[in-house]
Amino acid sequence: MPKIADRYLHIDPWKVVEEGFDRGRNRVSESIFSLGNEYMGVRGYPEEGYGGDSLLGSYFNGLFEESPVTAHYKGIIKSLRFMVNAVDWLHTRIELDGEPLDLAESRFSGFRRELDFRTGIYTREFVWHLAGGKDLKLSFERLVSMKVSYLGCQRITFEPLNFSGTVNVRTGLDFAVIHEDRERGYWEAIKEGEESGIVAMLGQTATTGNRLFSAFRIEAPDALENKPVQSDRFIGRDLVLKLTQGARTVLDKLVVNVAQKDGSATADTVWRTGMEHAKRYTRDGYDAAAAEQRAYWAGVWADSDIVIEGDPENQQGIRFCIFQLYQTYHGDNPGFNIGAKGLTGEAYRGLAFWDTESYCLPFYIFNNPKAAKSLLEFRYKTLPEALKRAKELDCEGAFYPIATIDGTESCDLWQHSNLQLHVGTAVAYGLRHYVSMTGDKAFLYEKGAEMLIQISRFYATRGQWGQKTGQFGYFGVMGPDEFQLMVNNNCYINFMAKKLFEYTLEVLGELQSESPAAYGELAFRLGLTEEEQDDWRNKAKHMKIPRDDRTGVYEEHDGFFDLPHLDIQSIPVTEFPLYSHWSYDRLYRYDMIKQPDVLMFMFLYSGEFTAEEKRMNYDYYEPRCIHESSLSPSIHSILAAEIGRSEEAYKFFEFATRLDLDNYNRNTREGLHTTSIAAAWMNIVYGFGGMRSDGDRLSLSPSIPERWTGYRFPITYRGAKVFVEVDQEQVSIRAASGGEVEMTVYGEICRVDETGIRVPLRKAAVR
Repeated sequence: MPKIADRYLHIDPWKVVEEGFDRGRNRVSESIFSLGNEYMGVRGYPEEGYGGDSLLGSYFNGLFEESPVTAHYKGIIKSLRFMVNAVDWLHTRIELDGEPLDLAESRFSGFRRELDFRTGIYTREFVWHLAGGKDLKLSFERLVSMKVSYLGCQRITFEPLNFSGTVNVRTGLDFAVIHEDRERGYWEAIKEGEESGIVAMLGQTATTGNRLFSAFRIEAPDALENKPVQSDRFIGRDLVLKLTQGARTVLDKLVVNVAQKDGSATADTVWRTGMEHAKRYTRDGYDAAAAEQRAYWAGVWADSDIVIEGDPENQQGIRFCIFQLYQTYHGDNPGFNIGAKGLTGEAYRGLAFWDTESYCLPFYIFNNPKAAKSLLEFRYKTLPEALKRAKELDCEGAFYPIATIDGTESCDLWQHSNLQLHVGTAVAYGLRHYVSMTGDKAFLYEKGAEMLIQISRFYATRGQWGQKTGQFGYFGVMGPDEFQLMVNNNCYINFMAKKLFEYTLEVLGELQSESPAAYGELAFRLGLTEEEQDDWRNKAKHMKIPRDDRTGVYEEHDGFFDLPHLDIQSIPVTEFPLYSHWSYDRLYRYDMIKQPDVLMFMFLYSGEFTAEEKRMNYDYYEPRCIHESSLSPSIHSILAAEIGRSEEAYKFFEFATRLDLDNYNRNTREGLHTTSIAAAWMNIVYGFGGMRSDGDRLSLSPSIPERWTGYRFPITYRGAKVFVEVDQEQVSIRAASGGEVEMTVYGEICRVDETGIRVPLRKAAVR
């Protein structure tokens, strides 16, 4: 099943560059050139309008609509929520001599667009050749401010090459956008107007009543005319700009968008708040916003840059990944989560999955602990919804949804929403991971302990005791490997539930010892008893973990070893993706797996398993994995590096950083693979860097691909900024700030401070 690059972008260490407009790849480029700031995101669509294939996408984190679901049985959801396509705040139309600009129809040359990781600014330029012989060079710039969540900026520069005259421009706010996935618009305009040069409209979603205030200020010193214009769900200005041959005419548009999702304020209050923000944040102009943007990204790269020497393709790739991770989330808006496509498209409906804690959280723990904490705050904030969901499934405690935007379950496939139990254990693991690496016991005791108790209650009541074995486990489930449906004792679920019970009991014991009053208050409020804790202890002790004691291979679930074998290499490439070419039930008949399941828990709890156990399980499951999930290759690469399969590790890694840049899965057009982007970071730091963070202290066992001359990466560990440098001869580690830290390097405990340590590079023994 080869994945082949569809490369058309230039290789540059700090930019994504496209020269020459390819209509067939336009949607792919719209995803790649997306901008965002965790609060709002916008695809790289042509703001001047485009008559060809395009997804005009403007999204706001947590701003959603709702659709009913026909539910015939108890426990199946009755409605689902999804991130709704919102206002086109970049809306522009350009006309010269009666000819409209549309790259689907217009003649043009010299097309170039680029996204600069160091500035966060997207630029696009070309020369428009009009029917009458006039040539007009146009340059477009846009940014979504990383400093002010509400602010987006647009600059259009007109440069007539062989004439002087005028150009007509319409710019405004368009709420009449179509949500493509649902083939309809969801917005109505409930108020519009202008104050002190600020043009504004307040929109409201049709079903959920979410509100969005959008406003803009124009800076157009060369405007001969500047008139208001308004139509259905649109408000803007019609301008006539003076053009002089060889000179540049600039039009700046500064936009403020304020979303209101909980209905706590009246429309008038939202309007007043929005106007105050608009007047404040648009007054300093485009240049000031661009300068702030550059300063912000300079700080990001000082803290988080990964340098790869000898591999320009993956140097560009990993910087693209880091850039997108910061765009998607940086913790300035507590309570937000990370959708599987971030804010770059409508696929997966903007919903967050278990990937957040298992794949995304590590990046933020080691680069931006504030953001990591904010992600966990989302789970605490939505705990009441998880409590309700557990009751719907005849259980106690908290059942976190497999797919959500606001804490409610929004997966309408019952086999996923009802059977995939592993989100709760991912949340618990993420909490444990965060606290262990940051030392934030206050969050653990104030909020985390409550989550752990309620999650444990769910797993205690969802499981049962087997009649023959007398062991505890989970029946009728689906694990992370979604090619195994309605199975019993999925090894991943059982193992992670066992670790959940043990960690919950450990935390409660610590809390009782360190703060008896806080423990007593929590136990009283939640009705926690010693008998209940004894029950968890007993279930953990007797948890069934399917394993072949002769070979040491863990059985993915009861009966997996007896399933018919399918040589996955025999499947024709033309049949991928299998979901589109095989009947649904056919997927579940074989020992073929979609993504790592056993290997996943061996990675998460690496210290629990020997290198030999990892090798045996890798050798068994790797030939059976079809990698239908973009999350899959990174885990295989990380484990391959650990067991000394360096070439195999690099092959799995090859497309990790460039999955979207080179459109390996042929679906980048739908939006970026945000959680896979986070996995690419893990692939370098956990894979080649050999970092493990599941123990009491951080450990490193670096290796290096043969084709690299060196690489370096930073991590934040217990308040210290630690820099790791690896070349073909040695490993250098130093703590640049935050004092001395203790970690394990190649199995030996070391103390690292500003002077640093140097050790010879060791090659992992091939097993």
